[in-house]
Amino acid sequence: MSKKAVIFDLDGVIVSTDEYHYRAWKRIADEEGIYFDREINEKLRGVSRMDSLEIILKNAQKSYGEEEKRQLAMRKNNYYKELLSQLTPADILPGAMEVLKELKERSIKVAIGSSSKNTPFILEKIGLADYFDAVADGNWIKNSKPDPEVFLLAAKMLKISPEACVVVEDSEAGIEAALAGGMKAVGVGYACRCTKAHYVAKDLSCIKIDELLF
Repeated sequence: MSKKAVIFDLDGVIVSTDEYHYRAWKRIADEEGIYFDREINEKLRGVSRMDSLEIILKNAQKSYGEEEKRQLAMRKNNYYKELLSQLTPADILPGAMEVLKELKERSIKVAIGSSSKNTPFILEKIGLADYFDAVADGNWIKNSKPDPEVFLLAAKMLKISPEACVVVEDSEAGIEAALAGGMKAVGVGYACRCTKAHYVAKDLSCIKIDELLF
């Protein structure tokens, strides 16, 4: 059955800010004397800011109160946004614009489903602020992936049933969220190794629309 909508995760699918996230978290960890490396950073994919902080603080030598955690998260986000200011449309990942344009030409609705509260800022920087039919992000949800909340919200905003949606994700948590929401799941980037996905590809440049809409 052909699908009526495609919901894209943002980071790692449309644009990559992975290195910016890593550098911002690394700066926080170094300032706090907490061990943090790229292996730990991999566990943060698709995870909300506060949940990511909790993962990092598992290696801390002290306990942090809720207000201290909030302040750490704010500092990280400030560092991250400083780095995001460098983004331009040239940072859109290979194949993304081609896929988005073809979906539009076929009258297939497109949405963003991202746990990031910086989604509007990122979309503005890469010139896609008004491109999507709906944007569901961390500003509107309580639960991060693998909870399906953000994808279910995107489907609701599009007024399309979840089973009529395909989700494109680069994280295993995102794939699990799509499946939990009753949607088809396409894994790209790091998620191309996810055996739970219905379809996988290196990136959007390797996907044919008819395969995306399986």
